[in-house]
Amino acid sequence: MNLHLFACVRGLAPKSARHRLARWLPLALCGLAVLGLAAWLGLTALVDHTAVPNLQVPTSTLVLDRDGRLLRPFTVDRGRWRLPLDLAAVDPRFIKLLLAVEDRRFYSHHGVDPLALVRAATQLATRGLIVSGGSTLTMQLARLLDGGGTRSAAGKVRQALGALALERNADKAQILAAYLTVAPYGGNLEGLRAGSLAWFGKEPKHLTTAEAAFLVALPQAPEARRPDRDPAAARRARDRVLGRALALGLIDAQAATAARREPVPTARRPFPMLAPHLGTRLALAFPGRSVHRTTLDTGVQGRLETLAADRASAIDPRVSVAVLVADHGNGEVLATVGSAGLFDGDRQGHVDMTRALRSPGSTLKPLIYGLAFESGIAHPESLIEDRPTAFAGYVPGNFDRSFQGTVTVRRALALSLNVPAVQLLDAVGPARLLARMRRAGAAPVLADGAPPGLAIGLGGLGLSLFDLVRIYAAIARGGESLDLHETLDGPAVVGPGRRVLEERAAWYLTSILSEVPAPNDAAPQGISYKTGTSYGYRDAWAIGYDGRRVVGVWVGRPDGAPVPGLKGVDMAVPILLDAFTRLGPRSPLPSAPPGALMAATNALPPTLRHARVRDAGVGAAPAGPEIAFPPDGARLDVGFDQADRSGATLALKVRNGHPPFTWFADGRPIGQEPFARTIEWQPAGPGYAAISVVDGRGRSSRVRVYLR
Repeated sequence: MNLHLFACVRGLAPKSARHRLARWLPLALCGLAVLGLAAWLGLTALVDHTAVPNLQVPTSTLVLDRDGRLLRPFTVDRGRWRLPLDLAAVDPRFIKLLLAVEDRRFYSHHGVDPLALVRAATQLATRGLIVSGGSTLTMQLARLLDGGGTRSAAGKVRQALGALALERNADKAQILAAYLTVAPYGGNLEGLRAGSLAWFGKEPKHLTTAEAAFLVALPQAPEARRPDRDPAAARRARDRVLGRALALGLIDAQAATAARREPVPTARRPFPMLAPHLGTRLALAFPGRSVHRTTLDTGVQGRLETLAADRASAIDPRVSVAVLVADHGNGEVLATVGSAGLFDGDRQGHVDMTRALRSPGSTLKPLIYGLAFESGIAHPESLIEDRPTAFAGYVPGNFDRSFQGTVTVRRALALSLNVPAVQLLDAVGPARLLARMRRAGAAPVLADGAPPGLAIGLGGLGLSLFDLVRIYAAIARGGESLDLHETLDGPAVVGPGRRVLEERAAWYLTSILSEVPAPNDAAPQGISYKTGTSYGYRDAWAIGYDGRRVVGVWVGRPDGAPVPGLKGVDMAVPILLDAFTRLGPRSPLPSAPPGALMAATNALPPTLRHARVRDAGVGAAPAGPEIAFPPDGARLDVGFDQADRSGATLALKVRNGHPPFTWFADGRPIGQEPFARTIEWQPAGPGYAAISVVDGRGRSSRVRVYLR
C-alpha cells in the first residue's frame, strides 16, 4: 500500500480508526516482510538441499571422418540413440523458434518463470483447459533428468526445485545444450541431433523452417505426434509452431506459407553406418573413448561401399568384396570396406576381409622382381626363360598351363609368368623376400611355422589386404615403407621409413606395372597395378597405385570356398579401375630417378642381357629348340592359287632353345629373329617342304610338311 492510499484511508476513516490503522499498518507490513523473507529463506534452503540434476548424461559413441562428419554412432543403454550436441552446430532458426514457443524469458528467469505460471493458471481457470504450460525449458530438463512425473503437485514442486538448483550450477548455454541432448523425439530417439538424423537424414546445422518447426513441436508429445504413426497430427503440431512464429514476427507470411507446403516425414531414416568394421574395432579397442576421429573420407567411403555391394551382387550370392584406399604420401587410410554388406549373412558380411589372412596369389611377384633389380640379378629388359623347370622337386607352372619361351623380364612380370618369378626368387632367396615384406610393415604367416620356400612367391603364405596395401605403398613411395593409420586420435608423424627396395628398383616396377593391360587390352592411364589369383579360385586380387593413392581390392568367399572362374584380372581389376574413377583425378606417377638404366636388351651390359638365374633346378642344360608349328608330317592348306601358284604366309613357331633363331626352308635361309619365337614365311609353291631352325647355341630342329 503506497502513501496515497494510506492518505486516502486516513482521510475517510474515523479518527480513532485512523490511529489504530497508523499503529497497526507498520506492524502488518513488517509481518508481511518477515513472512516473505521466511518464505524466501525457506525456498533457498529447499533449493540448497535439492540434489542438482546431473547434466553429464551418457551419449552415443561416435565415429567421425577426417572432417568431423558422422560415419557411425552407437546406441546407449536400452538401445537409445542419444548423440552429443554442440549448440554451435544447431541452426539458429531452430533456437529462435524453440525459445519463442517454449520459453520466451529463458535468458531472464532463474529456472522458474512466475509470469508463465500465472498465465497458465489463468488460462486454465478461464477456459477450462490447458492452453500453454507454465514449465520453463529448465523445468522440463529437470523432469527429463529426474525421470519422475509432474502430474501431481509434489512432482511440480520437485521439478521447480530441480530447475532452480540447475540454474545455480550451470549457465544458460549448458542448460539449453543439455535439454537438446535428452529431449524425446519419438521411440528410442533422444535429443535434437538424433531426431534430425532420424526424421530428416541431416545434421541440425541447416534445417529448413518447416523442419525446425516440426522438431520444436515433437518433444511436447513425442509419441502422439510421431509422423510415422500419425502424420496428420505431426503436421498440425508443426503448423501451430509456424503460426506462433508468424505472430511473433520470426517469419513472414510468405515463408510461413512455403513451410506449410513442405511434407512431414512419414518414416524414420537409418542412422549412418559407414565403415562399420572399423567403427566396431575402434569401439572395442578403446571402450572409454566417446569420439573416434578417423582418417576416412565420408564421400569416398560411401561411394566404395556402394561399389562393393553392386559388384558382389553381380558375381555370386555368397561372394564378398573388400576395398582399401590409402594416401601413400602420409599413410592415411581414406576408405576401408570390409565386406559387401555388414548384415548380409550369405556373404558373411560381419567378417572384415581387409584384415583376414588369405593367399595373396601372384601379388608378391613385383617385390620379387624388385629384389632382383636391386641385386643386379636382372634388368627389366634382361632375357629370362619361361619353360618347364624343376626346383628340387618343386615344378611351378603358369596359370594357363602354357609357356612363353624366352621373354624379357618386363614381359614376364607384365604377363605374371610363374616360372620366371620362381627363378628370380630362387636367386634372391625366400628368406630375403619375407624380410622385406616385414620391413614394409606386413605380417606374413607361414603354414605351421615352416621355413619359407619358393612357393611363397606364388601365394604360399597368409597375408591380409591391409598388409598388401602396405607393401604396394612402399613401392609407390620409391621403396620406402610407410605406416598406414586409420585414426587421428594418436600421433601421426610421417618421417623417413624403412628401406624396402632401392629407389631405382621400385621405379622399374612402377614402369612395368603401368603397362599391364586392362581386361579390354587397354592400358589404364596413370595407374600401376598387379593382379593375383590364389590356388583353387579362392581369392581374386588387384592392387594398384597412382602418384598419390594406393588401392587394394579383394574378391572371394570369406569362408575360403572356391568360386569357379574367379580370377583377379576378370573380377578384381574392374573394381580397382572403378574405384580409381570414384576417387577423382589421378595423380601422375613418378618420373625416373637418377641412375635408372633405360636401354634395349642388346644395349645392356653383357652381365644384364640375361637374368642371372639357374637354368633348371636340377642343373640340366636348357633344352634345344623344337619347332612347335607346323608339326612334323602335317598337311597344310595354305591357299595356293592354281593360276599364279601364289599362297598365303605361314607362321612358324619354335619353343625352347636359346635365341637368336635362324630359319631355313629346303636348306635356304628365310630369316633370323634375335628374340622372337615366331616368323612369317611365304612358301614358293605347293608340295613337300623341309623346315628347320637353328638356335644361338647351334642346336637345331627339323620338320617335313606337305603344302597345298
